[in-house]
Amino acid sequence: MRHGRKINQLGRTTAHRHAMLSNMASSLILHKRLTTTVAKAKALRKYVEPMLTKSKEDTTHSRRMVFAALQDKESIKELFGNISSKIATRPGGYTRILKLSNTRLGDNAEMCVIELVDFNETLLEAKSAAAEKATTTRRSRSRKKSSGAATGDAATSAVEVTGESVAPAATVETSAPADNATETVEGGESRDEAKADEAGA
Repeated sequence: MRHGRKINQLGRTTAHRHAMLSNMASSLILHKRLTTTVAKAKALRKYVEPMLTKSKEDTTHSRRMVFAALQDKESIKELFGNISSKIATRPGGYTRILKLSNTRLGDNAEMCVIELVDFNETLLEAKSAAAEKATTTRRSRSRKKSSGAATGDAATSAVEVTGESVAPAATVETSAPADNATETVEGGESRDEAKADEAGA
């Protein structure tokens, strides 16, 4: 059982584990993606994301803190140069883990790709294209199109079933009946008789 075991030891001593994660973080910063096992990728994500947050604030203190962990000048330059400007508006979640279907030959370990979210051009282009497509359509127009398509489908299905062309139902407008003298008002009298009675009285 793993009660209270927050840190995955990865089968290594503490010094070996820190050195390995430092090297993997530097490689991720320089190359933007790595192929590794799922366990190492999850450990690396917890290790590298606080450094990416520190890179948003380009101060001497934050540079020294990140350099103490990475020990690599090239990755520091890349992190505080290109990467920090791209992740400036992102409030966390800088990395993505994509699991691979193939396992590692030998020990059958689950493999994955860990990458920086803002540097996967394929997914970013697809997302921007979907956003543009979504902004060009209007809700009212789509409703009309869908209702028109539904009625068109119903008409074609009726034609297919009966084998004949179906004429649309004719609409007949009916007006109110005109006032005429034969209408009865009360007690079986016509209007003219009622008017004559009123005049005579």
